Amino acid sequence: MTKKDAVQIFEGRHVRSVWDGDAEKWYISIVDVIEVLTESPNPRKYWSVLKTRLKQEGSELATNCSQLKLPAADGKKYLTDVADAEQLFRLIQSIPSPKAEPFKMWLAQLGRERLEEIDNPERCLLFV
Repeated sequence: MTKKDAVQIFEGRHVRSVWDGDAEKWYISIVDVIEVLTESPNPRKYWSVLKTRLKQEGSELATNCSQLKLPAADGKKYLTDVADAEQLFRLIQSIPSPKAEPFKMWLAQLGRERLEEIDNPERCLLFV
Protein backbone atom coordinates (compact mmCIF):
# COMPACT_ATOMS: atom_id res chain seq x y z
CA MET A 1 0.00 0.00 0.00
CA THR A 2 1.50 3.35 -1.04
CA LYS A 3 0.73 5.98 1.56
CA LYS A 4 1.56 9.65 1.67
CA ASP A 5 1.04 11.65 4.88
CA ALA A 6 -0.27 15.17 4.47
CA VAL A 7 -1.66 17.94 6.59
CA GLN A 8 -4.56 19.72 4.97
CA ILE A 9 -5.75 23.14 6.11
CA PHE A 10 -9.43 23.97 6.64
CA GLU A 11 -10.14 27.50 7.87
CA GLY A 12 -6.65 27.75 9.33
CA ARG A 13 -6.86 24.44 11.20
CA HIS A 14 -4.73 21.38 10.56
CA VAL A 15 -6.46 18.21 9.43
CA ARG A 16 -4.13 15.19 9.30
CA SER A 17 -4.62 12.87 6.38
CA VAL A 18 -3.06 9.99 4.49
CA TRP A 19 -3.35 9.38 0.76
CA ASP A 20 -3.64 5.69 -0.07
CA GLY A 21 -2.37 5.39 -3.63
CA ASP A 22 -3.53 1.80 -4.04
CA ALA A 23 -7.12 2.54 -3.03
CA GLU A 24 -6.91 6.07 -4.50
CA LYS A 25 -8.57 7.71 -1.52
CA TRP A 26 -7.82 9.98 1.40
CA TYR A 27 -8.08 8.78 4.99
CA ILE A 28 -8.62 11.70 7.35
CA SER A 29 -8.26 11.95 11.13
CA ILE A 30 -11.71 11.82 12.72
CA VAL A 31 -10.55 13.69 15.82
CA ASP A 32 -9.24 16.53 13.65
CA VAL A 33 -12.56 16.74 11.80
CA ILE A 34 -14.47 16.81 15.09
CA GLU A 35 -12.19 19.53 16.41
CA VAL A 36 -12.82 21.66 13.30
CA LEU A 37 -16.59 21.15 13.32
CA THR A 38 -17.28 21.46 17.04
CA GLU A 39 -14.38 23.56 18.35
CA SER A 40 -14.55 21.20 21.32
CA PRO A 41 -11.79 21.63 23.91
CA ASN A 42 -11.56 17.82 24.01
CA PRO A 43 -12.30 16.36 20.55
CA ARG A 44 -11.08 12.88 21.58
CA LYS A 45 -13.71 12.73 24.33
CA TYR A 46 -16.35 14.06 21.91
CA TRP A 47 -15.44 11.25 19.45
CA SER A 48 -15.52 8.65 22.23
CA VAL A 49 -19.04 9.70 23.29
CA LEU A 50 -20.24 9.97 19.68
CA LYS A 51 -18.79 6.55 18.84
CA THR A 52 -20.68 4.99 21.77
CA ARG A 53 -23.91 6.72 20.75
CA LEU A 54 -23.55 5.59 17.13
CA LYS A 55 -22.98 1.98 18.21
CA GLN A 56 -26.08 2.11 20.47
CA GLU A 57 -28.11 3.40 17.51
CA GLY A 58 -26.94 0.43 15.45
CA SER A 59 -24.70 2.42 13.15
CA GLU A 60 -21.66 0.52 11.90
CA LEU A 61 -19.85 3.73 11.03
CA ALA A 62 -17.64 3.72 14.13
CA THR A 63 -16.96 0.01 13.75
CA ASN A 64 -15.87 0.39 10.12
CA CYS A 65 -13.37 3.19 10.79
CA SER A 66 -9.73 2.24 10.45
CA GLN A 67 -6.72 3.24 12.48
CA LEU A 68 -3.54 4.50 10.87
CA LYS A 69 -0.38 5.99 12.32
CA LEU A 70 -0.48 9.76 11.90
CA PRO A 71 2.01 12.34 13.16
CA ALA A 72 1.07 14.08 16.42
CA ALA A 73 2.14 17.46 17.78
CA ASP A 74 5.19 15.83 19.41
CA GLY A 75 6.40 14.59 16.00
CA LYS A 76 5.80 10.92 16.78
CA LYS A 77 3.26 8.79 14.94
CA TYR A 78 0.35 7.29 16.85
CA LEU A 79 -2.58 5.11 15.82
CA THR A 80 -5.47 7.43 15.05
CA ASP A 81 -9.05 6.71 14.01
CA VAL A 82 -9.44 7.69 10.36
CA ALA A 83 -12.26 7.65 7.84
CA ASP A 84 -12.50 7.91 4.09
CA ALA A 85 -14.63 10.58 2.42
CA GLU A 86 -17.79 8.46 2.32
CA GLN A 87 -17.53 7.65 6.03
CA LEU A 88 -16.77 11.28 6.85
CA PHE A 89 -19.85 12.53 5.02
CA ARG A 90 -21.96 10.14 7.12
CA LEU A 91 -20.14 11.15 10.30
CA ILE A 92 -20.63 14.86 9.63
CA GLN A 93 -24.39 14.26 9.54
CA SER A 94 -24.16 13.16 13.19
CA ILE A 95 -22.44 16.36 14.33
CA PRO A 96 -24.54 19.50 14.64
CA SER A 97 -22.31 22.26 13.30
CA PRO A 98 -22.68 25.37 11.16
CA LYS A 99 -19.34 24.39 9.59
CA ALA A 100 -20.70 21.07 8.25
CA GLU A 101 -21.61 22.32 4.76
CA PRO A 102 -18.39 24.30 4.18
CA PHE A 103 -16.42 21.27 5.41
CA LYS A 104 -18.25 18.94 3.00
CA MET A 105 -17.44 21.30 0.12
CA TRP A 106 -13.78 21.44 1.22
CA LEU A 107 -13.63 17.65 1.43
CA ALA A 108 -15.10 17.25 -2.05
CA GLN A 109 -12.59 19.75 -3.45
CA LEU A 110 -9.72 17.91 -1.75
CA GLY A 111 -10.72 14.69 -3.51
CA ARG A 112 -11.22 16.42 -6.85
CA GLU A 113 -7.78 18.08 -6.67
CA ARG A 114 -6.09 14.78 -5.91
CA LEU A 115 -7.84 13.05 -8.81
CA GLU A 116 -6.77 15.89 -11.11
CA GLU A 117 -3.17 15.41 -9.93
CA ILE A 118 -3.40 11.71 -10.78
CA ASP A 119 -4.81 12.45 -14.22
CA ASN A 120 -2.21 15.17 -14.87
CA PRO A 121 1.01 14.46 -12.95
CA GLU A 122 2.78 17.45 -14.56
CA ARG A 123 0.42 19.71 -12.61
CA CYS A 124 2.01 18.50 -9.33
CA LEU A 125 5.45 19.61 -10.47
CA LEU A 126 4.25 23.20 -10.71
CA PHE A 127 3.78 23.35 -6.95
CA VAL A 128 7.08 21.75 -5.91
